[in-house]
Parts: sequence; structure tokens; C-alpha cells
Amino acid sequence: MDWADFKRFFRCDHVIRTIVRRSAGGGRALNGRQDRGGTMGVMRTAGSARRTAAVAVAGLVLLAGCGGGAGDGRDGGGKDDGAAKGERPGGPARGGSSTTYLRHIPEVGPALRSRIPAASRQVVAVYGAGVNSADATVVLYDKGAKGWDRKGSWDAHNGRRGWTVNHHEGDKRSPVGVFTLTDAGGVLPDPGAKLPYTHSSAFTPPSYWAKSTRHDFDHVVAINYNRVKGTSPLDPTRPQGQSKGGGVWLHLDHGSGTSACVSVSKSGMRALLRALDPARHPVVVMGDKAHLAA
Repeated sequence: MDWADFKRFFRCDHVIRTIVRRSAGGGRALNGRQDRGGTMGVMRTAGSARRTAAVAVAGLVLLAGCGGGAGDGRDGGGKDDGAAKGERPGGPARGGSSTTYLRHIPEVGPALRSRIPAASRQVVAVYGAGVNSADATVVLYDKGAKGWDRKGSWDAHNGRRGWTVNHHEGDKRSPVGVFTLTDAGGVLPDPGAKLPYTHSSAFTPPSYWAKSTRHDFDHVVAINYNRVKGTSPLDPTRPQGQSKGGGVWLHLDHGSGTSACVSVSKSGMRALLRALDPARHPVVVMGDKAHLAA
């Protein structure tokens, strides 16, 4: 959902009533009728519902940025980007954990590599198939004393129009870059996340979105692009301004491209949530292969 769609959506009073009614668990207080608990019960219910509705509205602002509606892996002189001497290089191959240790994240060149904080010991690498492609692979790397180890890999999708180094609201492209990961949440309860997790029905996608997207936000990890880190993924604040987009998340996949987010399978999201540890300062390195390798 683009920002213009969002504004049109919220000019409709019946939508506000729907949000509050859902939040109140039936919301009989909203239409002015007195329920069996009496007038005071109605007032309490309405007040609580209005507060919950405000959270839901903020959530839908964020959903506007998420919506459902080629490198050679070398830097400079090249082979230092792979495994330590005597060990095979890794890469964005499909599969589970390996015991290969790497000096650097494969297929990420010096431009983006230099932006990975020195303290980071976890990297989620998103390897986009092409600058105009919605297909991608997500790989989790963890750094130990011997180097980087690939811990898991999943098929994924990014923005339906591909990637950009200058993301704007509504361009349907995912931003290229290195971004920290500090906050998580979702419609479903915390599956054992180490990151702070906001469990809220405010993550629920709008009812008019395609049925295939209804579970996109069962679990999410906020990508710290144009947002205030350390806050709930539902926080709509955009420090660089509305035009630069926002609400870019890792979330569940629905089988096709997104508005800007990166989507993976439910099992992949749960694995990431259980692995990403704030003490290890996780980041996402994301882009099409050509931009990653630069």
C-alpha cells in the first residue's frame, strides 16, 4: 500500500470503526449502544478501543511501506573474499548450516563490506537475482574466532521492481545497503526471539489486501532504513522524511515481490528470530548481486 492509498483508506470513517471494533473484541460501545455491563463499562471499553485503534492506525502507516498489494564475489585482486587457506569458499547456496569459515561475506565487495560495523558478528545477506528482479536468496552468517560461518539459507523475494540505491515511497524497489537489525514483532506470539519482540494485532494487513498476503506479518524484523532503531517495528517515525519511504521489514513470504520488504518462508523467519542476537549486533547486507559486489 502506497502513502496515497493509505490516506484515501483512512478518509473512510467506516474503516476507523472497523479497526476500533476489532480492537474492542466486538466493540458494541462504538456505535453508542449500551452493552450489558452498563454505561461505565461501555465508556471503559470505548476508551480502551480508541487507544488500541491508535496503535492500529500507526501500524497501518508502517504497512504502507511493506505491502502486498551479479557479482563475481571478489574484491580488488579477488580471492581474499573467500575461505581461509585450504578451505572452500561459501556463497548463497541453498541449504542448512555449514562448517566452512570465511574471511569475508561472499559476493560482497569493499563498498558495502566497509559499512558492516566492526562489532557485528551476525549478517543476514540478501542476494538479489538482478537489479530489476524480485527474486532473492537470504543467507545467515555468524562470525566466530575462525571467521564467518554460513548458518542457513532460504529462497526469498524483494521489491517487485527490484533494487535501488535511492529508495523513495512507492517505487516498489528495495533499498540497497547495510542496515542494523534491532527490533522484531508480529501478529503471532514471540517464537523465542532474542531481539525485542512486539506482539500486536496492529500488524494485521488490511482486509482488502490479497488473501495470499494475510499472514505476511505474522513475524517481522524491522530493517533500520529510515526508522528509529530501538522502537517497535510499528513506530511510524521516518527521520529522513515520508518521501524516502519506510516500514521496510523482513517478513513472511507470499510467493511474489513486495513493495520494498524482504520476505522469506515462515520457517526461515522463525529461524532468524531465534538466531539474531542483539549482543552480536546483527545487520542485513542487501542488494542485487551487481551492487553487492561493487
